[in-house]
Amino acid sequence: MNDFLMPDRRLFLKSTAAAMLANHTLSAFGADKPGYPLKDRLYKTLKIGMVGVKGSLTDKFKAAKEAGFAAIEMNAPGMDVAETKKAILESGLPVDGTVNSTHWGTRHSDPDPEVRAKALESLKGAIRDTHAVGGHTVLLVVGHGKDGTEQEVWDRSVENIAKAVPVAAEYGVPIAFENVWNQFLYDHDGAADQTAEKWKKYVDEFNSPFVGMQFDIGNHWKYGSMGDWIRTLGKRIIKLDVKGFSRKEGSFKKIGEGDLDFDDVRKALTQINFYGYCAAEVGGGDAARLKEVSDNMDRVFNLV
Repeated sequence: MNDFLMPDRRLFLKSTAAAMLANHTLSAFGADKPGYPLKDRLYKTLKIGMVGVKGSLTDKFKAAKEAGFAAIEMNAPGMDVAETKKAILESGLPVDGTVNSTHWGTRHSDPDPEVRAKALESLKGAIRDTHAVGGHTVLLVVGHGKDGTEQEVWDRSVENIAKAVPVAAEYGVPIAFENVWNQFLYDHDGAADQTAEKWKKYVDEFNSPFVGMQFDIGNHWKYGSMGDWIRTLGKRIIKLDVKGFSRKEGSFKKIGEGDLDFDDVRKALTQINFYGYCAAEVGGGDAARLKEVSDNMDRVFNLV
């Protein structure tokens, strides 16, 4: 037997056994039951801008950890890499990823090629800085519908972002697209029966394991079933954001408030076998408020 085939064979057998175990586990719990397993599969993180605790960056990291979060997201480019490394070391709280700090104002879909070039350099810099502090993803808003027709925004953003994919692969830091109210890939004035099919095709256009979704559970509840969007996107979802939303009031809410169907969200996450980080993206504050956010996440995801 060729010895070079042995590791691959062992890996195949291990993966097959794991898949069989996962299927058995899902059957045993029942994906249609409200108590399906997300505990030890979904890990809580939050945006650095939510931490209103006064003091050093280390103090902010310690406050987030004390509130029950497993990691924190920074903004890049722009963060102080050395200071961030120091905060990680002194607090024991890792950075799981970053949010591209310029993506709203300097867009990959801008009609001006010079602006797109700046957007590309910002994204590449964010990838490098994220890797430097041990992060796993860079969240990116891909563009805005006001920059042209849907096809123009699609073509410009895909062409530009694709130039950063080799850098993402080099550093092992995937680019994670967030679904936001940017009037792209959904009808901003449309009904609540919209699907994620356009997002699915958009992600697939890159044909890379280093491009996926940081799917925001709350952002598009106004426009469709978040459980169905999760099922459609499936393996493309590499990370989550979460907030509450009320269709009745047409406004964002605290996590767990409003009418978002978290029962179906939990079911869908189990069905796609999601493992990974989920970032709170709501109003932050002091230590008590951070604990409230953490507890709200525990409740809606049945983590305790």
